[in-house]
Amino acid sequence: MSEYTEMPADMEVQEVIIDRVLQNTGALLEICLVKHGKQYEAAIFVDRRYKPGPPLPRPLESPSGTATHWMGVRPKVGLSAEETEKIVYEVTGLNALHRITMKDNWGNLLDAV
Repeated sequence: MSEYTEMPADMEVQEVIIDRVLQNTGALLEICLVKHGKQYEAAIFVDRRYKPGPPLPRPLESPSGTATHWMGVRPKVGLSAEETEKIVYEVTGLNALHRITMKDNWGNLLDAV
């Protein structure tokens, strides 16, 4: 199995939650359950390269077609309600199992200072 690349040093891939081929580019998209620091999160990998983004899917302001949520920055990937539910279930379940209170500071500029 090839390695995932370009991820933060304190991130470790646990398992693949969702994988599919992106329609626009033909690239392999994998949304993986990762341990990032002390908590479990979802992370996007495109052709096995880490892409930054929020640790859980975010609702789309204007849902279109089957896409109700998004993850990632570049590319920003649309997710269906079923995919979102599966990701949230896996991440929150593992954090609950290990009694970890997940912190989501992604995109909060005040926490970056």
